[in-house]
Amino acid sequence: MKFVRYGRNGQEQPGLIDAQGRLRSLGGIVDEIDASVFGRPRALRGIDAESLPLVGGKPRLGVPFVGISKFIAIGLNYRDHANEARMAIPTSPIVFNKWTTCISGPNDAVLRPPGAHKLDWEVELGVVIGRETRFVREADALKHVAGYCLVNDVSERAYQLEQGSQWNLGKGCDTFGPIGPWLVSRDEIADPQNIDLWLDVNGERMQTGNTRDMIFGVAYLIAYLSRYMTLLPGDLIATGTPPGVGMGRKPPRYLQPGDVVTLGSPQLGTQRQEIRPAPQRPL
Repeated sequence: MKFVRYGRNGQEQPGLIDAQGRLRSLGGIVDEIDASVFGRPRALRGIDAESLPLVGGKPRLGVPFVGISKFIAIGLNYRDHANEARMAIPTSPIVFNKWTTCISGPNDAVLRPPGAHKLDWEVELGVVIGRETRFVREADALKHVAGYCLVNDVSERAYQLEQGSQWNLGKGCDTFGPIGPWLVSRDEIADPQNIDLWLDVNGERMQTGNTRDMIFGVAYLIAYLSRYMTLLPGDLIATGTPPGVGMGRKPPRYLQPGDVVTLGSPQLGTQRQEIRPAPQRPL
């Protein structure tokens, strides 16, 4: 199933995408797309999607699920991306946080903070945890997945790399975590290591990749992370980006206000963000 949340920011309603790609309401069946839904996918699979009310118009799509206690990201998880970043190939996963305040809908604007000048893009596979997970074996790890989604790991490289090593600061600014448009349930993805990813800037293709090229696969990452923290239902893991980011180009290319980023996957849907300057607010 492809779960969505639609409506104004803070007033989203639960829904799903039917086989024809139409938005339908789950109102009256579930209150939210959250851990209570993750825990009963079989009951929801019994729903006749064609019997659900169609949602008219083109409402805003929000983050497709709630309950993200941790937004964990993996750095340099594709060899060609590590090479373009001129960084060593990792021998174990590079783990950092994206603050939950960075989360935004898949088509919401990305706001460039005051003073930022090296704003970059990163299309990634997101993995959503479906049940409490600790010390799980790699062979069992995928059983703990609720589903998959698209993530743009927006990054301000000056914050990340020119103030010492400050990955968290360069990755967690407001609007730096677009998620969605859908949460695709685990049963719809036969192999998370065979998902195509792409990203365009102003209509020009920048990134093309496939998750088969990850250094550390999804099951390994879940097992690895569960050694160091308890993963809870709704926690999100952004699994790294293929090559083609702005800082890897010659010369480097960074996002400016007015630029439009589109990214997607045949399995996970499409995002679109316009870059805008963040409003300056007095302290």
